[in-house]
Amino acid sequence: MARVTGIGGVFFKAKDPQQLADWYRTHLGMNVEAWGGVAFRWVTDDNPAGVGTTVWSPFAADTSYFEPSDAPFMINYRVQDLHGLLLALRAAGCRVQDDVEESEFGKFGWVIDPEGNKLELWQPPEGQ
Repeated sequence: MARVTGIGGVFFKAKDPQQLADWYRTHLGMNVEAWGGVAFRWVTDDNPAGVGTTVWSPFAADTSYFEPSDAPFMINYRVQDLHGLLLALRAAGCRVQDDVEESEFGKFGWVIDPEGNKLELWQPPEGQ
């Protein structure tokens, strides 16, 4: 079974997410969208349509989204079979969170690594 196929996003805490996003927009030319982050489109010779993205997004410093981790960041990893991977991780004794979210944005699950970092696993919708 394929496990991680790429990085879907980088999320981190910021004291002032809007001000920080403005700095990245102004000084690094990043196209920060209205929702507060950037979606880097994948465009390669093998993927000229740019299907797929990697997201960059600052979160409020007091966000609870990264809990139970106390790390100031969370990495989102793209996977091909979220439910299969979560089963394999549980069978291996990994600390997998019970909840799975499914929406038009895909399927999301979470695992905690041995150092307490929360990792988001994302199976994109078909065609992405």
